[in-house]
Amino acid sequence: MRPKCVESSTRPALRDCASGQEFSPALFTDLYELTMAQAYDAEHMEDIAVFELAFREMPPRRNYIVAGGLRDVLDYLSSFHFSSEDLSYLHRRGGFSTGYIERLRSLQFTGEVYAMPEGTVVFPNEPILQIVAPIIEAQLAETFVLNQVHLQSVLAAKASRVVTAARGRSVVDFGSRRAHGTDAALKVARVTYLAGGNGTSNVLAGKMFDIPVFGTMAHSYIQAHDDEYQAFEAFAALYPETALLVDTYDTLMGVRNLIRLSQKIGKRFRVKAIRLDSGDFGVLAREARKLLDKAGLQAVEIFASSGLDEYKVQKLVDAEAPIQGFGVGTNLVVSEDAPALDMAYKLVEYAGKGRLKLSTKKVLYPGRKQVFRQVEQGYMVRDVIARFDESLPGTPLLEPVFQHREVSRNPTLNQSRHVLQEGLRKLPGHLLELDQAESPYPVLFSDGLQADLARLRAEITSKHALRT
Repeated sequence: MRPKCVESSTRPALRDCASGQEFSPALFTDLYELTMAQAYDAEHMEDIAVFELAFREMPPRRNYIVAGGLRDVLDYLSSFHFSSEDLSYLHRRGGFSTGYIERLRSLQFTGEVYAMPEGTVVFPNEPILQIVAPIIEAQLAETFVLNQVHLQSVLAAKASRVVTAARGRSVVDFGSRRAHGTDAALKVARVTYLAGGNGTSNVLAGKMFDIPVFGTMAHSYIQAHDDEYQAFEAFAALYPETALLVDTYDTLMGVRNLIRLSQKIGKRFRVKAIRLDSGDFGVLAREARKLLDKAGLQAVEIFASSGLDEYKVQKLVDAEAPIQGFGVGTNLVVSEDAPALDMAYKLVEYAGKGRLKLSTKKVLYPGRKQVFRQVEQGYMVRDVIARFDESLPGTPLLEPVFQHREVSRNPTLNQSRHVLQEGLRKLPGHLLELDQAESPYPVLFSDGLQADLARLRAEITSKHALRT
């Protein structure tokens, strides 16, 4: 009997659903990471490298990003190893020496990780995460680390915007069915809660992350009955405090059927809400509210879902539509308007020497860094990216999270949620708007960092001139 298959990036071993073979997350890497690592090994390059993860530009209509994915990075590094099956595959594939494969057999992550706490509001060029380790270990971590931090930072920022637009009304992740794979579906459920959402429709995410799970019914349940009223009556008998979907045939007729049910069962009526899933939510919510209030059902709330994003939610809230909650699906789980960040994992130091990159529009400042956040009168005013050994005004954002082969700091989901709430509270008001701010948040480079860049640039330019 083939073992059950669960896709989870945080497990020590994964299983391929088709073949039943196990593989380790370490093999979730690009080929060139392995070929570079073999080259380092052949050249006896064993010194400590510093890689930093940052994004270069803010996506359109974004004023901040939210750091996410740290938990998965720490789980991955804690259990980093190549399984026997992985190494057998690499041997069969060819291109790797026996000695190198044996080196991989015993390879574990022995370095350190510094990171901004999950939930931190971040901006372009700021290192979100920093890996300090022997260069082979740090190089091989790139693909997985970038994959998880990128995905969850993009989704957390999108979710945060939706929650901000809702202004205290409930927000529930409804997007699992259209997420780009099961891992993404689980992660969006988690980061929606991190961003201040109320929970998810996904039961596995509820179990894994200990977050509330919500659900009502689908149109198919109504359709399977001979009439809508019969469906409502049967469902409410089994789930008295449910929310009933009222738009299968005619939305306002559905509301009237709910009222009819309330009149029939009297004091035993405990239905909490109706759900609107199509049409003009603003108009329908107002008409439904009138009918419900007239029938004495002021306690029955209105919940809306289908095609929502932060812009539509904000429009409904601004119009004072009587909607108490929103189920947000596809546009959230794929971050439809800004699905990607120009995020990169770059070498900034090796063997104690700063390393830089001078590519057009991709200049990389050399050396290990720290970010100092400066707050005045309760609001963030600027961030300064500095050398790691500098001491500047403000709060240093990068903190040690993995040392001595074990996790040294791994906040709970609720703690990360609090980090984001505090960050948004300190963010200047214009940066909470959904449109791109005319004045972006200031991120500066320290004088020491700029001097290091100028010095190394001059060295490289001089060497190049001598060779030509």
